[in-house]
Amino acid sequence: MPMLAKLSVHASRNKDLRTAQRIFTTPEVPLYDYVDGFGNICTRLTMPTGGITISCGFVIEDRFEPDEVDLGARQASLAELPDDVLHFLLASRYCETDKLTDIAWGLFGHLPMGWGLVQAIVDYVHGAIRFDYMAARPTKTAWEVFHERTGVCRDYAHLAIALCRCMNIPARYCTGYLGDMDLPAVIGDMDFSAWFEVWLGGRWFVFDARHNFPRSGRILMARGRDAADAALTTTFGAVTLSRFDIYTDQDCLTQD
Repeated sequence: MPMLAKLSVHASRNKDLRTAQRIFTTPEVPLYDYVDGFGNICTRLTMPTGGITISCGFVIEDRFEPDEVDLGARQASLAELPDDVLHFLLASRYCETDKLTDIAWGLFGHLPMGWGLVQAIVDYVHGAIRFDYMAARPTKTAWEVFHERTGVCRDYAHLAIALCRCMNIPARYCTGYLGDMDLPAVIGDMDFSAWFEVWLGGRWFVFDARHNFPRSGRILMARGRDAADAALTTTFGAVTLSRFDIYTDQDCLTQD
């Protein structure tokens, strides 16, 4: 079974690696890497009959600072948007802007543009959706999340992305490691999450509709228009996922 895996850290974080990053498989199979148009490191392999175990481990250095906040970040006009940012306004597989545009403008059309508008969208999604692992499914879209009011981190991100795009704010999907080291208690089963970025003030900023406060220690693995571009694995045929574990640990901490 041919498979595409995005299990490496994003190419933009390569300089922060302090050990080699290598994917191992049992049984061993040939692996081939390439970098896609979003800077994601993609690994191609073929799963043998009987299944395969895929693992990856590494040490990476992170400044462990909370997500940056800039309340004065300005929302660009459509004419000002760079060419490579414009397509993050368009509908995508999981973010149906055509279905949500009227709803978005009804909810947020009275608000001034900029950081406060994005935060209002994040506040809305955070309050409207109930986190539930059992409500997850790979085909769930932003439109369905809006009506079902349940989901996991990717569903929060998809709905927030779609609503931002409806309001002419470029938004893109992100997945990666997110440990619990900045929290007083464990809040999930694994150190993995989805969030999103928006284009404000001439750059990308992180927002997180599930947690709705600045988090520390995000390690980006993949980004794209939505989860279809950043899936951990994509198989070209029917398979069964029997186990999935992602954990992060603090290796050391030094202060001057």
